[in-house]
Amino acid sequence: MKSSAPPVITDSLGPAVSLREPRRRGGAAIRPPRSHIQRLALARSGSAKITWAERQMPVLLQIRSRVARTKPLKGIRIACCLHVTTETAHLMLTLKAAGAQVALCASNPLSTQDDVAASLVREGGISVYAIRGEDRRTYYDHLHAALSISPHLTMDDGADLVSTIHQQPHRFGGDVIGGTEETTTGVIRLRSLDAQRKLRYPVIAVNDADTKHLFDNRYGTGQSTIDGILRATNQLLAGSVFVVCGYGWCGKGLAQRARGMGAQVIVTEVEPVRALEAVMDGFQVMRLDAAARRGDLFVTVTGCCQVLTAPHFARMKDGAIVANAGHFDVEIDLTALKRLSARHQRMRNGIDQYILKDGRRINVLGEGRLVNLACAEGHPPGVMDMSFANQALASEYLVRRAHRMPPHVYPVPRTIDQQIARLKLAALGVSVDRLTRAQQTYLSSWEIGT
Repeated sequence: MKSSAPPVITDSLGPAVSLREPRRRGGAAIRPPRSHIQRLALARSGSAKITWAERQMPVLLQIRSRVARTKPLKGIRIACCLHVTTETAHLMLTLKAAGAQVALCASNPLSTQDDVAASLVREGGISVYAIRGEDRRTYYDHLHAALSISPHLTMDDGADLVSTIHQQPHRFGGDVIGGTEETTTGVIRLRSLDAQRKLRYPVIAVNDADTKHLFDNRYGTGQSTIDGILRATNQLLAGSVFVVCGYGWCGKGLAQRARGMGAQVIVTEVEPVRALEAVMDGFQVMRLDAAARRGDLFVTVTGCCQVLTAPHFARMKDGAIVANAGHFDVEIDLTALKRLSARHQRMRNGIDQYILKDGRRINVLGEGRLVNLACAEGHPPGVMDMSFANQALASEYLVRRAHRMPPHVYPVPRTIDQQIARLKLAALGVSVDRLTRAQQTYLSSWEIGT
């Protein structure tokens, strides 16, 4: 596959797949678009999974119903770098229903669900460039393929599309008017570009929406990370010492869920306010070098690099389990671990065991990548419903407003946040009160006092 043009549909282990039986609509043959996926034959399985997720995504479905009529993204090209999962499939179908041309690539080499990718191509008519387990070169070829549609909007999960555009401005991004970013890691990268006055177009920080980070980051990451650990290890968490490295929204959710499973939770932090919050939430807080001697399981969820390093591995118990729930595979220093090891072996799917020179064993889950997607299916549809509703509505907002928005990292408009919350509450059958006119007056005035 050449990175200068979108590849054809291929089997990753063989030649191009022959598409002999394209679907037909009204007598016209419908051929899948250019894509690079594992196998088109997996589409049936992926379609069933997408259908199963649908019932848990009522907000996005309501948005899809509206935009299918109004076509607010008609003629808009969108390059998306996201985890290729059943939930993402519903976002892609919503963008297409809104009139957009969409190209999707994976935001992590181990997060792609190959059958979902196949269904999006065959049933959804969407260009997908994603193969689970793809190597680094293929990963970037896929990024380039998605960008080759010359997008008007970028939709990122980690800012790799934005980064590629800014590193190769003469090759990519000539038609971009705006973008969205869904992760804490990506927003950090974008704010760095913004602070250096190098950001070339406006980007909405979807991650910072209340209906995203308060639910997706906290409840989604908490549940799906535990899910990934349990699927990989079949480990009993009750009674274990569970070390959470980082107490942002993702770390908070993970610490709560681990405690709920009966684990003794230790939190490590570098930010004093978050550390104090963890103490007030009832967790033990200590330096990581001290926690390294006590932990049975360690999960990094910081968005930073080199969190678990050689000095920590040197202190860990025999049999310690190490995993990462941050976006990129930079939080666990695997190079240092390999250097300390005499040998390494694959114990079971998702577990690599490193035998140190002194005989101690350290078990790494999911190759140090996002454990919730490398070893499980990622966040539940019910929480991604809100995150992807933000993506869809932010895209619609950018098409209307981007020409009046200078390059900058922007928050999701409060009206979008509130609209999504109302729709989700309604779908859950929950009613809330409204302010009376007198209450509105009181809250908006300074004259009324004691």
